[in-house]
Amino acid sequence: MPLVFGSEKVPEGNNCLLSELTEVPNVTLGNFVLRLEVEEPRPELLEKARRELRETPDLARESIATLQDLLRDEKDKGLITPVDNVAWLTRFLRPTKFYPESAFNLVKNYYSFKKKHKNMYEGLIPSSEKNVFNHDVLTVLPMRDQEGRRMLVLELGKKWKHNKCSLDEVFKGAVLFMEAAMLEPETQISGAEVIFDMDGLSMQQTMQFTPSFAKRIVDWLQDSVPLRIKGIHIVNQPYIFNIVFNLFKPFLREKLKSRIVFHGSNRDSLHKHLSPKVLPKCYGGTCEVPRVTGPQWYELLSLIDKEYMAINSYGYKDIIKA
Repeated sequence: MPLVFGSEKVPEGNNCLLSELTEVPNVTLGNFVLRLEVEEPRPELLEKARRELRETPDLARESIATLQDLLRDEKDKGLITPVDNVAWLTRFLRPTKFYPESAFNLVKNYYSFKKKHKNMYEGLIPSSEKNVFNHDVLTVLPMRDQEGRRMLVLELGKKWKHNKCSLDEVFKGAVLFMEAAMLEPETQISGAEVIFDMDGLSMQQTMQFTPSFAKRIVDWLQDSVPLRIKGIHIVNQPYIFNIVFNLFKPFLREKLKSRIVFHGSNRDSLHKHLSPKVLPKCYGGTCEVPRVTGPQWYELLSLIDKEYMAINSYGYKDIIKA
């Protein structure tokens, strides 16, 4: 089925973007349109945010004002942020349930991580990472799950040519997808699920994982991603995957560890967490919407390079003393 790429205007008055983009891309897959959903949340989503995140207009205003004050004070330490962009502030308040001090810590962790791993983040935009998209080892499924969550799939087994696409490139690709997800109010509220498909993992691939890489990933997911990671699902893993997981275990705290589920080839187990209605046939699902491939995602996300450039313009900067 041919895919048709298009775009739509950002709703007037919407300040969710940090760049001056006036349109966001979409792709038509049969009768379904996959798009970056940047519009304001629907009433039922706002009700969910009230129940799960304590989000109300009054508390939001109060929390935003407090977070702005905290960030202005941090500017003396070199942290540059879009402190007047309410939608950007809300990105950090939603995953921390509108506790401004917790949101402030998340902002600091987010940018401290970026500074610590500058070699991963410097100049990171979709168009600069064509290789990982061409290898087609990452995708976001077109449908949200039954709870409205985005689903990111990483295939690091037989599809992954480790000598041509490094784990660092895979990490950069995951960052690009997560940054796009953070733009969407619905994803901010509902969160995301991650599926690691390890089908065909070889010993050579296993040897690519190191303790330092494992620590970086865990630090990123636990402390530095302004997104609600609701579940990590390991599917089709062979026995040697235990070698990989043992590298990650020392760095996992109980909250994230409790959200990691090992399914193997048991599709009934997977379906207890993710409805088969939103999963492709390869995971026992019944979703007929075509998968968007890596090269297609490259084409789609490269259209918003300017937004990633704007995202990259903030963070901890060196203070020049007079």
